Amino acid sequence: QVQLVESGGGLVQAGGSLRLSCAASGLTFGSSAMGWYRQAPGKERELVAGISSGGSTNYADSVKGRFTISRDNAKSIVYLEMNSLKPEDTAVYYCKAVRSLRGYWGQGTQVTVSS
Repeated sequence: QVQLVESGGGLVQAGGSLRLSCAASGLTFGSSAMGWYRQAPGKERELVAGISSGGSTNYADSVKGRFTISRDNAKSIVYLEMNSLKPEDTAVYYCKAVRSLRGYWGQGTQVTVSS
C-alpha cells in the first residue's frame, strides 16, 4: 500500500522560509516521479514543482527562483524548500508520486503566509 506523508507546513511571515518533506513508502521510490502541488481556497490544484526519477526538475513560473525541489532516494523522501514566501503561496500543499502511470497523493500540509 502506497503511503505519502507530508510534513513541515505551518504559519510563516512573508519573506520567510519553510521546508516541506514527503516520506514515501510502499513503492519503488527511486523509479517514481515526484511532485508538489498546491490548492488554495476556491482554486484548482496546481503543480508547483516536479522531479523525475533521474533528477530533472521543473517549476511553476510563480515559484521559479524561490522554491527548490529535491529528493533523497536512500530515505525515500522528497523535499520542497520554499524561500521568499508570499501571501499568495498560502495553500494546502500535496505530494504526488507517479509510478507505472499511476498517481498517488498524500493528505496535504497547510502553508499559511501572513503579510
